[in-house]
Formats: sequence, C-alpha cells, structure tokens
Amino acid sequence: LYMSGFGNEHVSEDPRCPGALPEGQNNPQVCPYGLYAEQLSGSAFTCPRPTNKRSWLYRILPSVCHKPFKPLKEGHLTHNWDEIEPDPNQVTVLERPLGLHTLCGAGEPRGRNGIAIHIFVCNASMLNRCLYNSDGDFLIVPQQGKLLITTEFGKMLVEPNEICVIQQGMRFSVEVFGETRGYILEVYGAHFELPDLGPIGANGLANPRDFLVPVAWYEDRQVPGGYTVISKYQGKLFAAQQDFSPFNVVAWHGNYTPYKYHLEKFMVINSVAFDHADPSIFTVLTAKSTRPGVALADFVIFPPRWGVADNTFRPPYYHRNCMSEFMGLIKGHYEAKEEGFQPGGASLHSMMTPHGPDADCFEKASKAKLEPERVAEGTMAFMFESSLSLAVTKWGLQTSNRLDKNYYKCWEPLKSHFNPNCK
Repeated sequence: LYMSGFGNEHVSEDPRCPGALPEGQNNPQVCPYGLYAEQLSGSAFTCPRPTNKRSWLYRILPSVCHKPFKPLKEGHLTHNWDEIEPDPNQVTVLERPLGLHTLCGAGEPRGRNGIAIHIFVCNASMLNRCLYNSDGDFLIVPQQGKLLITTEFGKMLVEPNEICVIQQGMRFSVEVFGETRGYILEVYGAHFELPDLGPIGANGLANPRDFLVPVAWYEDRQVPGGYTVISKYQGKLFAAQQDFSPFNVVAWHGNYTPYKYHLEKFMVINSVAFDHADPSIFTVLTAKSTRPGVALADFVIFPPRWGVADNTFRPPYYHRNCMSEFMGLIKGHYEAKEEGFQPGGASLHSMMTPHGPDADCFEKASKAKLEPERVAEGTMAFMFESSLSLAVTKWGLQTSNRLDKNYYKCWEPLKSHFNPNCK
C-alpha cells in the first residue's frame, strides 16, 4: 500500500495500533502505546515553509539506542576526486562486477555541495543490517531485478522502470531476489524537487500525484546476535550494533519521506512542428544549486514517444555542453547509438566534450522519410546531468577494466558532405 503525492503532509499509522498518532501535538508527555517521539529533520528549522522538511516518528525504541560507531571498510565507495589525473574523453562502461562502486562525482559532503554517481550489482539481501546516508540523498535506478526496500516509514517494492529516493538520514534495508543491478545518484546539500513548468502550465512531465510514499509498518523484533546500523558519514562507512530492528516505527506524520515513481507515468512533451525542444523538457526531478535555473543535478529520461517534426534531424543533435552528462540504459536500444550502448551500461560525456549520434545513426536519420513514428519504443534511457565538472574515479578509469576503449571509434566513420556548389 502507498499514499500518493509529492512533498505532501502525510499521516500514517500501522493498523495493528490504531490511534498511535498523538492527537493535536507532536511530543506529548506520554505517547500512545508507550512509544517514543522522534523528529527527523531534512532541512534547517528556519527554512521557508515551501522548503521546510521534517517528519515525526513514533517508535518502540528511539534510534539513539546503539553502541558506538566503528569504521567499516568502504571498498570502492569514495568521494576522493583527486586520486587520478582528469580525463576529458568520452567514457563508456560495459558490464559491472559485484558490489557498490563509485564511478564519478564532484564536490564533497562536508561542504554540503556536490554529487556522486555509483553503480551496483548484488545477489544477496541485507540481513539484520541497514544503512543511512548522513551525506545526502540517494536516487536509485534499478536496471535488473526487484528491490524490496524496508524503511522507517514502511516498505516499497521498486522494479526496473521505477525509481526511488531515500532522503538524507533515513534508515533502509534492501531485499533482492537474484542478481540485481542498477545506478545511484547521490546528491549532497539539496533535496530533489519537481522542475518548474513555466509556460507549460500547471500540468505535465512528472505529475505530483504519481509519486508514492509507503504506509507505516513496524516490527518489534529483538536481534540477539546484533543488528548492524551502517552510517555513510563524510564519505566513509561506519557500523554500530544494537539488539533490535530499527524498523520499529508504529506511526508517523510529516513531509520528509522516501518515495518512488514509475517512469511510464511521465507525460512527455515534444516538438510538433520542427526542430528539437531542449532535453530539459524530459526532466523528472531536479536538485537545485544556489544559482537560479542551474541544477546541481537533474534526473532526465528519454521515454517512448512520438516523433513528428518536419524537415528535422530527429535524433539527438551534436552537442558540447557546459553541463556533465551521465547516461544509463534501463532497457531497449538508445536511439543515438543502437548497437554500442547496452542495458546496464553507462557513458559519461564530460563538460564541453563533444558527443552525439554515431555515424550509422546520422546516415540513416539524414535520409529517412519523415513521417510520424514512434521513437524509443520498448526503451528507457536516462541521464544524470550536473552543472559540476565530474571526475572519474581510479576504479572507473583503471581498476575496473570495464571501459570500452574503442568508444571514440563510433564517430570515426563520419565523413564530410560539404559541397560549395550544392545548397
């Protein structure tokens, strides 16, 4: 079960304990059922109301009941962007090994400004352990396999072609059902919002009602062998032990929650005359920077749609961008590179590095008979776009041995069609 709405004030209590929410106040002297009241703040207390984020949780034991945190090996999770010299070349990642690996990023969590992009492959569930991110928000894009995510707010089943956001500080555990893989965009210092629609008007793109929030669910479970709570803090991992499940929230209310969204719900807007609208019209969520109109990170999709533009080269145009573009493919074939970009793969086109359709795509699209056609049918590609200049990690460039070193060759067959005597 879920509740719908983006950023709404939600109220939920487990039906096993009716009346668990205090009436008329947040922090009574004695809470119903002997629960503890705990506030989770996702913004400064004094933020303006439109950006003020917090929820009140009513739990069997407060989250403070744990042993001290101790360092935990973080493997290939990093925010060290200086471990290797910068490389502006176009990068494509092929299949991935088991684990969670940081591929690229910029900024740093202590200054509360930056992003990191991770890729993951796993085949085992998190048993008697959970994670929370002190550094920022996780936007998770599963590409293969379902994720059953238990949070302090309830449970979410997230499948390929859906996304979920686990915001800063929220404890969660993941159950998988066989090999599972996907992508994670981590944002430091900002929360995701719906993009402003401007002249589009009140409706379109990702509609607020299609975002789903879990309903309250709790377990009163003792763990004699110890339950492990993992904190991602300043880019490092730390583990603490406690003897009970942290998913002991019987009721909650507030506007600071995890949520999920199905990408097929996106209402696509496209050109119906000629030329392209800029890909910003495909933005699902944005994390704003301090500069108006400039995103710290955007989550953009390229879903199935109609292409009807007249006298127009319809695939994505050749481009040099002041933003960094990380592309992933959930399913299907990306229209600009039908053969060289496989589901589960990724590419990074760094700031101001040229990119665009490969030679085969250009030749076909330049000669195609233009009539209404379905574009990207059976496909879902996406982009993490950032105003930051992203550095690729040492694992991404060297250790992984997963780069397509021949990626640049897809443009080599492009030839000159220039003829000064033929307009």
